Amino acid sequence: MSARIYQRPKNAMQSGKARTSDWLLEFEPAEAKRPDPLMGWAGSGDMKQQVLLKFGSCDEAKAYADRYGIEAHIQPTPPRRLKIQAYADNFR
Repeated sequence: MSARIYQRPKNAMQSGKARTSDWLLEFEPAEAKRPDPLMGWAGSGDMKQQVLLKFGSCDEAKAYADRYGIEAHIQPTPPRRLKIQAYADNFR
């Protein structure tokens, strides 16, 4: 059983940073999804794909994974690159 620990990225559609400080533990899929023969929806028998655990810090998430024997891979948060631009630059 393996999982990944990551920090939720900022939503590109909004300017706020709500819920970006939470660290998430998400289980990796154990089996591939396959289409349902009747409806065509993608699905699998792996119920752990539906579990998403939230933690206040990376250390808390790692401690939880160690306590329950979950092999966790920490995905570091990419650095934010800001494009500093003045409004006057639009008219040059």
